Amino acid sequence: MNHRPQIKGWCPGALRPMMSGDGLVVRVRPFGGRLTASQAKGVAALALTHGNGVIDLSSRANLQIRGVSEDRYAGLIDGLSDLGLIDHTAQAEQRRNILVHPFWEEGDETQHLVKGLQEALSQKGAPDLPGKFGFAVDTGSVPVLVDASADIRIERDHAGGLILAADGFPKAMPVTLDTAIDLTIALARWFADAGGAQKRMAALLQQQDPPEGFGVQRQGQVYKPSPGPVADGFLCALSLGQMHADTLASLSDVGGLRMTPWRMVLVEGAHAIPDIDGLIVDASDPLMRVVACVGAPQCGQGLAPTKSLASQLAPFVGKGNTLHVSGCSKGCAHPRVADLAVVAGPKGWAFAKDARAADVDPTASLSPDDILQTLKAI
Repeated sequence: MNHRPQIKGWCPGALRPMMSGDGLVVRVRPFGGRLTASQAKGVAALALTHGNGVIDLSSRANLQIRGVSEDRYAGLIDGLSDLGLIDHTAQAEQRRNILVHPFWEEGDETQHLVKGLQEALSQKGAPDLPGKFGFAVDTGSVPVLVDASADIRIERDHAGGLILAADGFPKAMPVTLDTAIDLTIALARWFADAGGAQKRMAALLQQQDPPEGFGVQRQGQVYKPSPGPVADGFLCALSLGQMHADTLASLSDVGGLRMTPWRMVLVEGAHAIPDIDGLIVDASDPLMRVVACVGAPQCGQGLAPTKSLASQLAPFVGKGNTLHVSGCSKGCAHPRVADLAVVAGPKGWAFAKDARAADVDPTASLSPDDILQTLKAI
């Protein structure tokens, strides 16, 4: 039997959902990376009415409503449209794959650039891009999204000037508030024309350099996201990147919500978070060291349940390390190298250090207890 996972090459949306083991996955991409309190409460109600009440926060800062049956899908889309969360076409929705620096202030350059980029990508003549291709507007005083998945980035250089970066290339192009969006679209169009079979910018730049003008050194990322109070409110993490709709509804009672790619939500204006089930507000919580996909049976490609094992292993992950528990070799929840990787295969679990899920031995046959004993011995 072939247990190799199917690589679909695209992410679900609201207008283009993806079937999974627990029904349709409907991904909601908040405009500007933000839900008002009323939108968040509305999404929670829709997830209960039309789905199974489970909501993921993806590594692209989107919400995924799970367990939607085909006969409930149309009602869900009508509800999301009433909340102002639906694009006019599936193509426009796919292109609007934008990560937003969450620590913006009302009326600042980040908001201006995000609105301009959203509008440009919605135009009929916008570049035709692969399904996983994405953008980041990371224009705070220091970058915070360098480690997040994006192909074209608007950042700041060491002197505070705006720059345009192509993921996978160490230098960037200087831009201004007036030129940034046009040059971003031009770079996306260059990728679409030159990319060929490549789906991501970094893969293309392994074969050729970007266009002329990329000569400014980029900043690296020193910011480490952690739950707790921040200048704009309070960052709280979701246990293993997932929450029940009731949790989202309770958060909406506190304030507006900004999504992040760290599986954390910034609650605007909050100085503390009430005791809400499924939230992590303490950076020392062992679950902060673990990343896990939904696993079987919720994911049709998962070969074993993941979240229960991840919770069991979390207390034995050393401080400063990240454990990735994946239901298959795709490694959707953490595509990068993890300090510790545990991956389900057709014969059992596999374990490796400093590895991506795809690098782990698919023929291994370890039991959950074997993995636990291995972690205890490290």
